[in-house]
Amino acid sequence: MASAGTVLAQLETIPIKGRAPKTGYDRDLFGNGWKDPDRNGCDARNDMLNRDLTEKAHKPGTQGCVVTSGVLADPFTATTINFVRGNATSTKVQIDHVVALSDAWQKGAQQLAPNQREAFGNDPLNLLAVDGPTNGSKGDGDAATWLPSDKSFQCEYVGLQTAVKAKYGLWMTQAEHDAIRRILIASCPDQPVPADDGGVLVPVAAEPAPAAEAPTRPQDAAVPKLSTGTDVFYQNCSAVRAAGAAPIRAGDPGWDTKFDRDSDGVGCE
Repeated sequence: MASAGTVLAQLETIPIKGRAPKTGYDRDLFGNGWKDPDRNGCDARNDMLNRDLTEKAHKPGTQGCVVTSGVLADPFTATTINFVRGNATSTKVQIDHVVALSDAWQKGAQQLAPNQREAFGNDPLNLLAVDGPTNGSKGDGDAATWLPSDKSFQCEYVGLQTAVKAKYGLWMTQAEHDAIRRILIASCPDQPVPADDGGVLVPVAAEPAPAAEAPTRPQDAAVPKLSTGTDVFYQNCSAVRAAGAAPIRAGDPGWDTKFDRDSDGVGCE
């Protein structure tokens, strides 16, 4: 029996189900760009660079938020990467979603509320600064299809995946569950559940905002129908006012768009 507080014990609490279809998945369903869920004034990407890099330098005026350079001991490959912020260099270090967003979508995140998915996409428990190309090769693989090449990190890695899925109520496939269990049994049966000290709680599901009603334009509201056979004609707004017909509205006898300079359906105000 797995000891309390271990990843093995937590693993047994994760439901096992089949993978749902990827239908409807979009990255923006987990938040459009990096957010600041812990409200420290720094977005999640820079938070992770600050957490995972050493020898950091920062952009002046950002209160130590925006990292311009640093050194990463990459947990995936056990190599050292010199990070320099820039269009051609930033991608050398990427922020990995330990549980890939697409994988989460197919294993329960479709049922999360939008604000909960946004928290998931920016939760430090689910984020690691890693080697960019290696992160690209991972794609949306789970533990059954992809593991870090640095075997000394695999126990911690599957521990993070398990903790994230437990936190957000997601499930695993049988193959994924078995792959994680094999690693833990073989190498680290007492691996502790990772600390969740990133300052992000799973928020209460926010009710979707009611659909906004389109504002009623004047020409949509109680517009009188055009009279048939009328020969009313006004040369200009002065003539409209002289006839006591101002303001004139779309559909009124003598209406002409030349009276409506702001295109709101009302002329000669």
